Amino acid sequence: MLIDWFTVGAQAINFLVLVWLLKRFLYRPILDAIDAREQRISAELADADAKRAEARQERETFQQKNEEFDRQRAALLAEATDAAKAERQRLLDEARQAADALRAKRQDALRQEADQLNQALSKRTRREVFAIARKTLTDLAGVSLDERLVEVFIERLRAMEGEAHAVFAEALKAATEPVRVRSAFELHAVQRAMIQAALNSDFATEVPVQFDAGPDLVGGIELTVHGQRIGWSIADYLRSLEQGVGELLNGQSGVAKSE
Repeated sequence: MLIDWFTVGAQAINFLVLVWLLKRFLYRPILDAIDAREQRISAELADADAKRAEARQERETFQQKNEEFDRQRAALLAEATDAAKAERQRLLDEARQAADALRAKRQDALRQEADQLNQALSKRTRREVFAIARKTLTDLAGVSLDERLVEVFIERLRAMEGEAHAVFAEALKAATEPVRVRSAFELHAVQRAMIQAALNSDFATEVPVQFDAGPDLVGGIELTVHGQRIGWSIADYLRSLEQGVGELLNGQSGVAKSE
């Protein structure tokens, strides 16, 4: 078989021209387009990575700010809670102090009212006892209470003896002013004379006597000179009775508390 080398050469030339044409006009634009596309994709991927990194950075920054905000909020909330507790405690303390002051003031007021009531009852009781005693002695014995009180007072003067008598006598002798005799009622002349005579006879001295009436004695008579005192009154018995009743009530109160 014969080979037509001219035809083979022409076909080879045609093939080479075709390859050159394809490479020049087809493959090169395609390769350039592919390279451009790859570059664009790479740029877009790089831009995406940059945006992703920026987004990550922003997210971390936001998270940090959010955590900082949470810490600040927790600190402010704790501070507000502590301030509210302190204010509540202060208000409670002020309310407790005000209540204690009000309770103490009320107790003082009640104590003062009780003292005033006790004093009023004591005075009223003494007056009533004095009036009853005066009426009883007058009705039953036919002797006025005033006269009997003077008799009891003179009996006490004459009953003094020993050191008490000597001290009282010395006080009478040393007196430079009239001896003061106070009574719950006005003494008439006879009663004054009886008291003056008792002093002169029992203490061997003559001293001027000043007679005064004082209802605060509550049915009684007393003589004072140089700090010495001798007398008798219903008030003495009432005070003794009051002390006894008070001790009894205190004893009962102590028993009740112990139970």
